[in-house]
Amino acid sequence: MMENEKGISHAMEDYLRTIHKLSEQTEKVSTSAIADRLDVAPASVTKMLKRLAELALIKYEPYKGVKLTAFGEKTALAVVRQHRLVELFLHDILGVPWDRVHEEAHRLEHVISPYLQDRMVAVLGNPRVDPHGQPIPSKDGSMLQRDLCRLSEVEVGFSGCVAEIEDDDAELLRYVGEKGVYPNTQIKVLSRDRFGGGVSLLIDGEEVSLGSQATPQIWLFQEEEA
Repeated sequence: MMENEKGISHAMEDYLRTIHKLSEQTEKVSTSAIADRLDVAPASVTKMLKRLAELALIKYEPYKGVKLTAFGEKTALAVVRQHRLVELFLHDILGVPWDRVHEEAHRLEHVISPYLQDRMVAVLGNPRVDPHGQPIPSKDGSMLQRDLCRLSEVEVGFSGCVAEIEDDDAELLRYVGEKGVYPNTQIKVLSRDRFGGGVSLLIDGEEVSLGSQATPQIWLFQEEEA
């Protein structure tokens, strides 16, 4: 099992990044949520959580959920930074499609040296977000804070700007990309299907329909624009 200089394996880093992502929506992350996200058996998750707790990376009580410690948060943010920088480098410099970069970055994120990371930052111009609009943590571990809401939550008539799109479903990214929905896209909600959950949007003067499975995955800046 490959490890970094701190003795934390690549698998552990995957768990920490996953826990960090899930903790954006809940204070304590359940074992089942981690298992679903990583597509592994709950028993395997429990075993790994015990190891992470032994390393003081998480606070873990069986059946009560998981929370990152300060050390775990710092380590997770370093992994997130690596991942999102690699995504942006692959997309902006190598021309890898935005629906492929998440998977490719996952393969590379664990083996990027600090030197190479600094070179990527210099080439990319000290970027703040990845190709999907998600914030890239700074080198000191701080994260850009934004007030966001889901497209599935806003009312008809809302006008605003797309902030980010969840990046772990390549098919979703292809779908919304074909509809012209990317970070920084200006949208207006024209109508909503009360029963199906889909929406009709105005984008660049054209009406675009999005299905119900896509709208919760699209995040908008909270401030409504005129």
